[in-house]
Amino acid sequence: MTSAGPVLVIGATGTTGSRTAARLLAAGHRVRAAGRRGVALPGAEAARFDWYDPATHDDALTGTDRVYLVPPIGDPDPAAVMLPFLERARTLGLRRAVLLSSSAVPEGGPAVGTVHQALPSLFDEWAVLRPSWFMQNFTGTHLHATTIRETGTFATAAGDGRVAYVDADDIAAVALHALTDTDAPNTDLVLTGPEALTHDDIATTLTEVTGRPVTHHRLTVAQLRDRLTELAGIPPEFASLLADMDRAIAHGAEDRTTNTVHHLTGHPPHDFRTVAEREAACVP
Repeated sequence: MTSAGPVLVIGATGTTGSRTAARLLAAGHRVRAAGRRGVALPGAEAARFDWYDPATHDDALTGTDRVYLVPPIGDPDPAAVMLPFLERARTLGLRRAVLLSSSAVPEGGPAVGTVHQALPSLFDEWAVLRPSWFMQNFTGTHLHATTIRETGTFATAAGDGRVAYVDADDIAAVALHALTDTDAPNTDLVLTGPEALTHDDIATTLTEVTGRPVTHHRLTVAQLRDRLTELAGIPPEFASLLADMDRAIAHGAEDRTTNTVHHLTGHPPHDFRTVAEREAACVP
């Protein structure tokens, strides 16, 4: 798919948005990088954008026909701001929308699941990326990574449940195809890594890669909810949603792998050890 205008990337400083913008630029596409203060990304146009400030929406949208959508972080009802924005986007000529959701949130489910449900009625060309949990949760700015760096520990309420963590680089590789291939996927895409791991497995791998002991602490769902609120400042309603996702993991909801990354990009997804070794400097 070609376009005279730039691809709008919302959340262009984030974990997947920054990687998606970089891949688009490397592939020769124009990019409009959007964020609350504008985004200084070499080679890209900068656009100030705030989900909660409609006055910023038209300038970000004008001249674009494709958008990568990262929902507002921590909002339990993102549809309240996202759907009016998408309706306005359609009016201004947007043709293709690629939404970042989650493997844990089905179409019509809570939070961004409502936006997922509405997308096909708004655009003829669309995709919903539903990645598993990010491998970068253990190397970036997530609470897991922070507590690993500070105390050598991280905590979940997932018990022995398994998760096929996925590399954010692989998510961005899929996003590039979803945004630019001639034919839009027009479906949701569940993205995983190549293996489902327990959090004890994750701790063992991090210990081996970094040479420092890393321990997984097991919490109850209530303890995790309180921890997210107290340590990460997450609003109680959204903290409860996240803690309930760990409950689902404990019961096997994320114990699966898919071949979607390989199918769309032509390369197999990266495994956790490879990513931990690549980003070992982030988990000293």
